[in-house]
Amino acid sequence: MPKPEFVYVTYIEATPDKLWDALTRSEFTRQYWFDTELKSDWKVGSSLALVMSGTITDTGEILEADRPRRLSYTFKHEADPEMRKEPATKVVFTLEPHGKIVKLIVTHEGFGVGSKLLDGISKGWPAILSGLKSLLETGKAAAIPLAALGIEGVE
Repeated sequence: MPKPEFVYVTYIEATPDKLWDALTRSEFTRQYWFDTELKSDWKVGSSLALVMSGTITDTGEILEADRPRRLSYTFKHEADPEMRKEPATKVVFTLEPHGKIVKLIVTHEGFGVGSKLLDGISKGWPAILSGLKSLLETGKAAAIPLAALGIEGVE
């Protein structure tokens, strides 16, 4: 089995339940994910839509939802015409409690050769997850401007 193309590991001082809520509830995601709402009922087989400032940017299907340990879904970009042609990928969140912290492992895999989406998510996930960590540990997400990501066509 090939290694995932993107892996990010961070340690967050929070409970697994609080981290799960922050990953799945729009009142949290809007704060750290560039005003993005995640719309789903989080049941296996259900649809998922990422809605950024009123526009659907990505869609998917829930593959696994084992609260508060593991969440995975397919991820299909919809906003950029070039990236929309790429196949759906897979995102997996693994939450491992260790005392007062949770080790969060995010893998994103299934990209085609020369994927423009891989470049975008490799810049986007670190910013999103930094904001998530800040929000849960301090009560306020770091205000990271989209321009800081260095993604072509995103300002």
